[in-house]
Amino acid sequence: MYALLRPLLFKLGPETSHDLVMNTLGLVSKSKQLTRLCAMLVGAESRSRPAPPQSVQAMGITFPNPVGLAAGLDKQANACNALHKMGFGWLELGTVTPQPQPGNPKPRMFRLPEHRALINRMGFNSVGLTQFVKNLEQADPEIIKGINIGKNAATPLNNAIEDYLIGLRGVYNHADYITINVSSPNTRNLRDLQQDQALNQLLCALNLERQQLADNTGKYVPLVVKIAPDLDRRQIESIASILRQNNIDGVAATNATLSRRSVEQHALAQEVGGLSGTPVQNAATEVIAALYQNLQGEIPIIGIGGIDSPESALQKFEAGAKLIQIYTGFIYQGPGLIKTLLDAFPQSARHNIFAKPVETKR
Repeated sequence: MYALLRPLLFKLGPETSHDLVMNTLGLVSKSKQLTRLCAMLVGAESRSRPAPPQSVQAMGITFPNPVGLAAGLDKQANACNALHKMGFGWLELGTVTPQPQPGNPKPRMFRLPEHRALINRMGFNSVGLTQFVKNLEQADPEIIKGINIGKNAATPLNNAIEDYLIGLRGVYNHADYITINVSSPNTRNLRDLQQDQALNQLLCALNLERQQLADNTGKYVPLVVKIAPDLDRRQIESIASILRQNNIDGVAATNATLSRRSVEQHALAQEVGGLSGTPVQNAATEVIAALYQNLQGEIPIIGIGGIDSPESALQKFEAGAKLIQIYTGFIYQGPGLIKTLLDAFPQSARHNIFAKPVETKR
């Protein structure tokens, strides 16, 4: 069905079609009958409860299957039920900021079909924490939900920690894990938070707050850090060390890239923003491999970046990823990509792709 819809959607501007689809899925998510119909239409009904061999244990969570939705698609957490019925093992929602903000001026999203890629400079457009949580409360409680938190654009970088603490407190009771986004290229200077001292201070504050919340609620929520693909080996080694020091439970690698090396001849190559999709595939895999070399399975890696086929997914697993997420590939191929990946994984599992050891912390 998506093969029929995509040409129509791609006649619209990227953000217009995105809003149309997400608003439609938001309406579908309000009805159990419509969500079931949605699953039937995309052929996912039989996959809504995947077979146990595809389940993955990581961060103390049992993920029904290793394919998750990456943050950035359902930024406002209003289409969870419909997306879940498409076959995702879990959803990462957001990025959510403490206060509502419109994001960057439009146009801010661009398609590069020749490269199966997107450039976006959305800038954390968010309904804010209060409305986000209200939306989240309408989601099926059985859905495994990662919540991606960030800072408001108007918040000075030296006050960023407080924004992240507000986000952590606000979503804690609703999340299965929480991702700390310090790698979006579309909020000014945000990536400076990946630098050694800044990252250590941020993670130390968040871990202390998480400990207090866990004591108060009796619920331990894993913390994940999402990093950029534009890092050298020294930076990756340093980040790995800081993750260990601060008892971080997972690392998501990677966000979109600022590089235009593989699309430099494209007419849109000079548009400001993060490039995602096939062009980031190799860089993301290299970061995952370097992370795994440093972490040796101690902290599980969520592999993201250019996954659009079983082969590209396998590259992430072989590099050291425990789980994977898709976004741009999902835009170009639709829900069929989930089925394609899941159908390929039983054979991959027999080759021990999911057997890398991970020690979860409690």
